[in-house]
Amino acid sequence: MRPRNGNEINESDQKKGFSPPPLQSPYSTQLEKIDLIEIGDIRIPEKDITQVINQRKSVRSYLEESLTLEELSYLLWCTQGVKKIISNTTTKRIVPSAGSRHPLETYLVINRVKGLPIGLYRYISLEHKLLKIKTDSQIMKKIVEACNDQQFIGKSALIFIWSANIYRMKWRHGERAYRYIFLDAGHVGQNLYLAATVINCGVCTISVFLDDELNHLVGIDGKNEFVIYMAAVGKSKPS
Repeated sequence: MRPRNGNEINESDQKKGFSPPPLQSPYSTQLEKIDLIEIGDIRIPEKDITQVINQRKSVRSYLEESLTLEELSYLLWCTQGVKKIISNTTTKRIVPSAGSRHPLETYLVINRVKGLPIGLYRYISLEHKLLKIKTDSQIMKKIVEACNDQQFIGKSALIFIWSANIYRMKWRHGERAYRYIFLDAGHVGQNLYLAATVINCGVCTISVFLDDELNHLVGIDGKNEFVIYMAAVGKSKPS
């Protein structure tokens, strides 16, 4: 196959017969896992999709109000929820992904969620559980500094941080994986905007941050896995 610019597309590891990588990045089994609300048990007000799309906008001002664990569970499911695991090699999820590779991992900085202490967490999507990485009362301040001192971020109830496990995409798509991970991030970001609108939350996605500092704060190496997108979330002030 030859693209229009005349450069050959590198043969992927999948075509070479290499086994696929794990469906999610490993984590310490010593860390506490928190049960989330199953999607079938979540009670969210029904809204017309056209109305929700029309209301979607970036919001940088939030109420000092906490989200519930049910609302957090809903946002996580709507952005990375797993509908089906196929032979431990592929997942079908709420969002699209190039070749169903789903290379993204979701980290959360919790500031105001009822029942959860301030700190860093990770969504374990295959189990629909929350992993408590560490409590840290200063983490929002550190995140703001890593995001070029955008002060509104520190006033949000929580922050979504999406990283990309690049080999999970490269295994199938080779070097074009670096294009596709950003497309995947866009899909996830838009789903967050729409889901948050349903529960009267505001969202502002963020792409301005210091890569090395943010990777260090999350605890990833910045090479095999690295942060590519973020979003602040909080209860919206009345229009």
